[in-house]
Amino acid sequence: MCEDNRGGLGRRALFVTGAAAALTLGSVSFASAADGNQDDGLQESRTVRGTLPPGSPDFVYVPVEVPAGVREIKVAYTYDRPSVPAGTTGNALDIGIFDERGTELGGRGFRGWSGGARTEFFLRADEATPGYLPGPVREGTWHIALGPYTVAPQGLSYEITITLTYGEPGEAAEPVYPPDRAKGRGRAWYRGDCHLHSWYSDGRRTPAEIGALARAAGLDFINSSEHNTHSAHAHWSDVAGDDLLVMLGEEVTTRNGHVVALGTDPGTFVDWRYRARDNRFGRFARQIRRAGGLVVPAHPHATCVGCNWKFGFGEADAVEVWNGPYTPDDEVALADWDSMLVASVRDGRDWIPAMGSSDAHRDPDAVGRPQTVVLADDLTRRAIQEGIRAGRSYVAESAKVELSFGASGGRGEHAGIGERLRVDRDTPVTVRLEVTGAPRCTVRFVTDQGVLHTSPPLPVSGSGVVEWRTTPSYAAYVRAELRHEAAAGPVPGALAAFTNPIFLGRPVD
Repeated sequence: MCEDNRGGLGRRALFVTGAAAALTLGSVSFASAADGNQDDGLQESRTVRGTLPPGSPDFVYVPVEVPAGVREIKVAYTYDRPSVPAGTTGNALDIGIFDERGTELGGRGFRGWSGGARTEFFLRADEATPGYLPGPVREGTWHIALGPYTVAPQGLSYEITITLTYGEPGEAAEPVYPPDRAKGRGRAWYRGDCHLHSWYSDGRRTPAEIGALARAAGLDFINSSEHNTHSAHAHWSDVAGDDLLVMLGEEVTTRNGHVVALGTDPGTFVDWRYRARDNRFGRFARQIRRAGGLVVPAHPHATCVGCNWKFGFGEADAVEVWNGPYTPDDEVALADWDSMLVASVRDGRDWIPAMGSSDAHRDPDAVGRPQTVVLADDLTRRAIQEGIRAGRSYVAESAKVELSFGASGGRGEHAGIGERLRVDRDTPVTVRLEVTGAPRCTVRFVTDQGVLHTSPPLPVSGSGVVEWRTTPSYAAYVRAELRHEAAAGPVPGALAAFTNPIFLGRPVD
C-alpha cells in the first residue's frame, strides 16, 4: 500500500528545541496496521513528498506512527538538484532517524545519521545500515530527521518512502568494544591519527581497511570519528591489537564548525543540532569530558559550508591545526594558533596544544598524513590523552619524519616539547632540534615575536641538527617548524612537521 502525503510547509509546526529552530511536518500513519495481526514478512509503505524553501530551519522532522509488531523499518529518499548560477549553493539534504523516545536535544532517541552519504537505510534488532544503531523497532512516534544543509533558490523538493516489515524481531547482539590499551613500549613517543572516517559515516573504507592502512603508516593509535554517529564503536574490536590502540569518538558536525570528541567511553553519542548563537556547545563539551574524552576543534579555518569553527576555544583541550594535505587554510590555522599562544603568555593562562590528523575518507586520502606524535607513559587511552592535553607532541607528515626538540639552560636545566624551562629571564638558553627523514627541508624557530631563526636546507639525507641561542626575555616560547622548499618567493613551503612550544622562563604569577 502506498499513500502520497504532501509534506510541504503548509502542514507544519515550527518550534524551538532548546537549540536551532526545527520544523515538524504532518505525521505519516500506518493506521491500517493497527490491529497487529499482520503476517510475518508483510511489508507496507508510505511515501511523503514536499518542498523546502530557501531559509528553511536546520532540521525538519517527519513523524512516523509505527505500530506494534514491526521487525524492520526502512527509509529511502531522493531530492532534486536543479542547476544554479555560479557562486550559488545548490541543494544538499542530510538524513537520519530518531525512535519513539523523541528528538529532544541530547539525543535520547537517536538511532542513526548518514548525512548525505546514503539514499536509503534500514534498522532492525540484529542489524542496521552503517551509520545507524541496531535495536528493536518499538511502537510509537518515530521521526525521520532531514537536514537541509543548503537549499537552491528554486527550493528543495524531496520524496521519502518509509517501508515497515512485520514479524518477530531478530536477536540483538551485545556490542563488543576495543580495549583501552595496547602493548606499548612504556614511556615513549607514539604516533597516531585521531580524525578518520569509515563507511559508518561518509567514508568508503571499512574499519579493517583503515586498520591495515594505519599499521602500514607506522601508527600506534587511531580514533574513530564518524560524523554525528557512534554507530562504528562496536565494529573496531577486531581491528585493535597489541600493536594498535583504537580509541572511540565522534566528529560532532554542527552548522558552525566541527569538533572531534577524542577517546570517549564506548557508546557515547554527542548531539550536534545547535549553532554558536544557541549557546549550547559548552553543555556538550562537558559531556565529552565526562565520557573521558578530549574536545578538539577540527580544521577551524576550513572553507566548506559550516566547517569554519565559530564556537571559540574556551572549551578546547587541543586544536587540530593541520588537517590532511597541507593547504592555505592550515597555514591560517597555524598562524591563528600561534596568536593564541601569544595571548596565553600575555594573560598568564593555560595554552591550547596543537594536533594534526588526516581526516581520511577514501582513496587516495592517506591515513596518517599528517600524524600526531605523542610522548606518553604507555599505549593506553588515558596516557595518550594526557600527552595530548599536556602538549607533549609534535605533528609530522609521515612516520619517516622524527624530531627531538629541547631547550637547555646554563646549569643543566632542560625542557622538552610542551614543557617550561624554568630559568631567569636573562639566562642564556640553547634550543636544539635533531631531525631525520626531512630531505631539503628548512628548520624555522618561531617565538612570540615570530620567526627568529631559519636554517639552510637540510641535506638530501634528511638528517641534521640545528641549534639557536636566546634568552627568556627575548623569546617567551620557542617552537620548531620543518618546511619543504618554498614554492614561490617569500611564501613559506608546506609543513613537513611542527612542534608544540617550549616555554622559556619562570611563569608570571
